[in-house]
Amino acid sequence: MQRTATRGFSILLAAFLAILSGPAMATDMFVYFGAHGKGPNIGFSLAHFDTETGKLTTPAFLQEAVAPAYFILRPDGKRLYTCNSYPGSAVSAYAIDPVTAKLTFLNQKPSGGGDPSYVSLDPSGRYLMVANFLGGSVAVFALRPDGSIGERTAFVQNIGASLDPNNPQHAHAHSIRFDPSNRFVLMADLGLDKLFVYRLDPKTGALQPNDPPSASVATGSGPRHTAFDPDGRFVYAINQTANSITRFGWDSNRGALTQFETVSTLPEDFKGESTGAEILMHPSGKFLYATNRGHNSIAVFSVQANTGRLTPIQHISTQGKTPRNADFDPTGRWLLVTNQDSDNAVVFHIDPSTGRLTQNGQPIPVPAPFCERFLPVRK
Repeated sequence: MQRTATRGFSILLAAFLAILSGPAMATDMFVYFGAHGKGPNIGFSLAHFDTETGKLTTPAFLQEAVAPAYFILRPDGKRLYTCNSYPGSAVSAYAIDPVTAKLTFLNQKPSGGGDPSYVSLDPSGRYLMVANFLGGSVAVFALRPDGSIGERTAFVQNIGASLDPNNPQHAHAHSIRFDPSNRFVLMADLGLDKLFVYRLDPKTGALQPNDPPSASVATGSGPRHTAFDPDGRFVYAINQTANSITRFGWDSNRGALTQFETVSTLPEDFKGESTGAEILMHPSGKFLYATNRGHNSIAVFSVQANTGRLTPIQHISTQGKTPRNADFDPTGRWLLVTNQDSDNAVVFHIDPSTGRLTQNGQPIPVPAPFCERFLPVRK
């Protein structure tokens, strides 16, 4: 989806000048937003967030980029990596200024397949992994000492099609990430209805299929993203097509998945069209959150400590259309959600006892937001 350069630009420019000139709050965080489009003044924007009050400022244009989709920050806060959906399908690296949070473009590499939709780092920070949605493939790139993207070290092309006769699809790799033990790589393929497990060679960056190599969800479910509990005993896959979450037991010694249950992310009385998007495990391990595009809500679940079983406790409107991604602030007190098709972001307060959400303030205008990430302000 392309966006014009003038959409909300005057507001973003004014806010950006205020960000650069104004003093940082004691509990201040930077927040990056990626605008999914192309053209002048479309790309990354920057806002401030107060972890004490939950106040989010209007973001200001920061760095031009073509269709930044899912993006991540290196744990030390010095580099940003994104996948660029179109044109060309690429992965890009940026250096982050430690004081202003300004971005400096380092380099870009072809992602190896169409419509890259997810990036992640290996535990050592030496490799960047990407899932190519339309390409049905995943790739690994070595990172250079300066954090720029080097040569490709692995490429896996998934082959096959969904067994769902009502919605036949070819392979659609939608996410790739490490498990908490940092021994295995988990890849969700929406088209094949499978979670694939790999091992990454830390010396060469090669991917090798695990034994067992995969686990399946119900035909036509469309697994998209995954989340682990903090102890690494369970993994939860949000199914885009079925608007559901499948819970697996996770054996971190063997890299084996055991399916337990599947629960809906929608209210029982909802009859419209919707698709699942993001899934997030709260740092406490007590609550799980999922976004619904169509129902335009966040589904909140409590997590049973011993079994990992999910119990739905809330569905709350995102105050916008097509909530795609979400992120916790570093304190775990706030959840930030972006609505792609209504051009806004909304902050929710998290009740530490129940996990229930309460909207905090009014929606903040953000052009075509796909993803958001918090970065501590350095003084």
